[in-house]
Order: sequence, then C-alpha cells, then structure tokens
Amino acid sequence: MKLLFASDSFKGTLSSEQTGKLLADAAREVFGECETETVPVADGGEGTTRAVVKARGGELERVFVHGPYMEAEPAIFGKIGTEEAVMEMASASGLPMVPEEKRDPRYTTSFGTGELLKFILDTGCRRVSIAIGGSATNDGGIGFARALGVRFLDAQGRELGGKRPDEPGYGGIGADLIRVDRIDLSRIDPRIRDTEFTVMCDVTNPLTGPDGATRTFGAQKGASPVVIEALEQGMEHYREVLIREFGTDPNEIAGSGAAGGLGAAMCFFLQAKIRSGIETVLDLVKFDEKLENVDLVVTGEGRTDWQSAYGKVMQGVGQRAKARGIPVIGLSGSLGQDYEKMYEHGIASLMTTVDAPMSLVEAMEHAEELYFRGAVRMFRMVKTGMALGHH
Repeated sequence: MKLLFASDSFKGTLSSEQTGKLLADAAREVFGECETETVPVADGGEGTTRAVVKARGGELERVFVHGPYMEAEPAIFGKIGTEEAVMEMASASGLPMVPEEKRDPRYTTSFGTGELLKFILDTGCRRVSIAIGGSATNDGGIGFARALGVRFLDAQGRELGGKRPDEPGYGGIGADLIRVDRIDLSRIDPRIRDTEFTVMCDVTNPLTGPDGATRTFGAQKGASPVVIEALEQGMEHYREVLIREFGTDPNEIAGSGAAGGLGAAMCFFLQAKIRSGIETVLDLVKFDEKLENVDLVVTGEGRTDWQSAYGKVMQGVGQRAKARGIPVIGLSGSLGQDYEKMYEHGIASLMTTVDAPMSLVEAMEHAEELYFRGAVRMFRMVKTGMALGHH
C-alpha cells in the first residue's frame, strides 16, 4: 500500500512536514511496513516558499530588505535550480511584521517586496512565482514598483517618495496615491522583460469600489473609517492614472486589488499572470507526479469549514486526487460551519484530532500527541474498511 501525505500547516503548532512524520509513524503502527511519502504544501500564503523549496530540493536564501515602515528586516526566497524562484510578499511587507498599535496603511510600503524580487533577479532566475497574501500595505504597489526603478511623479514633475529611509513616504506609501500624476517606466529594471512572473492569489477583488482593496482589507490593516475613505480616494485617483498610462482599467482584472493593490502593479509593471495559489503550489511541487500508484491521500489543516472550499490546501489536494480516482481523507484540528462542502471536492471523509472536550489553548499545547492519536484512529478505520472489502 502506498500512502501520500499532503497537509497544510496547523498554524501555531504543526508544520506540513511534522504532520507527515506523525502520519508515517501512525501508519506503521497500524499497517506495519508500508510505503509513505510526504509532500509539504501551502495555499500560496505564508509558508509557501519553504514548502516549495522542501518539495523540490531547492535552496532557501536569506537577505535583508526594508520592511513595511522601511526598517531593516530579514526576508527569504527560494531558489530551485538556476532558473526558477519562489517568494512571498509576507516575508518582506507582511502584516505580522507590524505591531497592532502601529498599523496604519497610509504609511506602510511594499518597497521591500520589490527589493526581494531584485535579489532574485540578481541570481539569474527568470521564472518567478510570487505569493502575495498577508500584506500590511495599501499603496497600490507603488513601493514595490519604485524598488524596481519605476518613478511616480506628481503634477509638478517631482518624484514621490523620500530619498532616505528616515524621510516620511520613502519607498512609496498609501498616502502618496492621491498625488500620482504620471508614471515614468524609463528606468525600470530591464531584466523584467526577460522574466516570466506568476502571482499566487486567491482573491478576485478589483482595485477600487465596494469590493476593492481598501474597503475590503483596509480595516484589518489598521485603517479607521476616515482613513479608509481617504485611501479609497487616493486609490481611485491612482486607478485613473493607470487607465490613462496603460489604456486598461485595473478593475477589469480579477485580483488587481489583492495585497493593497499590489496585484494591479504586478500585472501592469511585470506583465504577470495571476493564478490560484494552491493550484500554482501543487504544480510547483509536481503533485500530479507524486500521485502515481498512490492508494490513499491524507490531507488536513487546523480548522476545516466553508472557507476551505475556496482555494485552500484541502480543496486543491482533494480535486487533484479525485481526478485520478484516488480516495482522500482529511484529518483536521477541528470542523467548523459547512465543513461538509469538502465532500464535493474529493474529500471522502473528515476526522478531527481532538478526542475530548477541551479549550483551544489545551488542544494547541498537546497538538502533536493529539494529532498522532487521531492519525492512529483514522488508519484503524481505514484498516477496518479494507477488511470489510475482503468479505
């Protein structure tokens, strides 16, 4: 029997790799010797770089960039061979990098994400996959673009963004959007033309409007209702400039509002293609090849609910296995509202790791032990099903 394990991380407790090791131990306890393989996966958000590097035998590189407030921050990217790389916006311009009391998307910048991409281009990679979930910014990607040589000019022809890290607005920030009058691409990094960019993104929000970047995600980045209105006014102005400069309305591009408008910047300045995060990750880790001769797939996540059916790991894994007629079981920390939706996406059965009433804190403290015991219970059920099949 051949088993394939492909779970998302259980945030705050178990990594994708740890779940695979525990599943392998549990499978051996129930079945004796059996063939197992773990594929670390992620949905295009935090953890994507590490998962792809681990699955493909790549190298993790560490560099220093400017964070959301232009502070020096360590960031990572993954290099696979000589041509291919993967990176996460969250590593350079992510919301967790900003303490809650300091969050204000008027003043955060995506500049560090552009710097991270420059480091990748310096290594010679010409195929780059970029995960853009979890941003702290609402700058329309102008910080990101500035790091790559794009100049944003005001009505007087002055370049927006200060010249030193200690100057307000250095890098390009949300508050600059209202002042953008012209975009100068003459100094953009020429290597961009020879590079293929894929953006991993599971939101389809436009740049502006009721479902746009600012109104949908501004509050969670620290914007008050008054700040949201000011930022939306700036973003709408920026949209008009993009239409004038490029002849395309960013609101007609699904996902242009992702990561505070970084989705739009990547489409316009990189000619990037926006794709589903989990689908891109599964392609990057060559998941379909891993399914060869597999009898059972086990997947899972910290909490499974209705959201799991929209671009998350379990949905992606379930659908790929279903297409090949391979059964999939989900082992998750807990089940929430409408978890049954997963049955439509190739998940044959769902089980939880918790085995008694307990608080979330208690469950997280004993995550490893609970996961292993849950895995043993799950495999015992599988063994029972196999025995029934022989009757």
